[in-house]
Amino acid sequence: MKKSTKTTLIALAFLLPNLLGFMVFTFGPVVFSMGASFTNWDLQGREPTRFIGLDNFVNILTDNQFWLFFVNTIFFMLAMPIAIAGSLAVALLLNSKIRGLDAYRTLLYLPSVTAGVATMLLWKALYNPDFGPINFIIEGFFDWIGMDSVTGPKWLLSTQNLLALGVEQVSIVAAQFGLGAREAIIIMGVWGSFGGGNMILYLAALGNVPQELTEAAELDGAGRWKLFRNVTWPQLAPTTFFIVVMGVIGGMQGGFEQARVMTQGGPAGTTTTLAYYIYNKAFTEYQLGFASAISLILFVMILTFTIINWKFGNKEVNY
Repeated sequence: MKKSTKTTLIALAFLLPNLLGFMVFTFGPVVFSMGASFTNWDLQGREPTRFIGLDNFVNILTDNQFWLFFVNTIFFMLAMPIAIAGSLAVALLLNSKIRGLDAYRTLLYLPSVTAGVATMLLWKALYNPDFGPINFIIEGFFDWIGMDSVTGPKWLLSTQNLLALGVEQVSIVAAQFGLGAREAIIIMGVWGSFGGGNMILYLAALGNVPQELTEAAELDGAGRWKLFRNVTWPQLAPTTFFIVVMGVIGGMQGGFEQARVMTQGGPAGTTTTLAYYIYNKAFTEYQLGFASAISLILFVMILTFTIINWKFGNKEVNY
């Protein structure tokens, strides 16, 4: 046996456990789910399982609920630019040559390592419209400026939102304008993202910005803004591209934990995302064929968004 062949076989032997795990727990279930999406598989056995072709997909794409939950998913992703900008701003501050910043880096990253459910339950208490501290501060401020008739939002109990989206169908309803459950979840998400993984990625990228470029720009008289715009930002383009792509993928799949723990998808389905919709169809209504079809549609959506990001966003990246 040739030495190169022997080396290849040894390498494959080391990779085999991971490959088997991927095939059994990831690739296999994905293929099985794709097949199930073309059936009427129902765990309650209300009718025999059979192949029904594209019926599930037709029913989903003509279902008003699906589009409502798709809009919810996109709505939550609208905060992504704010979260990315906030992470970059925090990283720039923490990259300053000031002693003692390591402690702040640790404090800002703590929400990312704290148990998600515990954090969500804490925020749920903060948002309580009757005795939560957030409304206490809001109402106290308006009392202080002489507007004691103003009351705080109902937060997780309200269907109102800043885009005035309707409840029963995808539409704009003026009466729906305000702060509600959607904004409450977005605020919580943005708070946790400022010091999270994106901040760490930006800190690492800032550490790789060539010092000679910065010094040359400073010698040419560039101010802070020009230095950032013309030197720092172009060097951060690959990191930003990666964060955007992963953010879109995560956002399209996100919202399950928040809906499950904080609102149960309510009020009136306004915090139900596609991920939580899949869960309800599969494990509450036991319509596994229907849920698998939603999963496949979500997969196609994520793949499409990723390809678009890669095609157009990749042009701005300087490797």
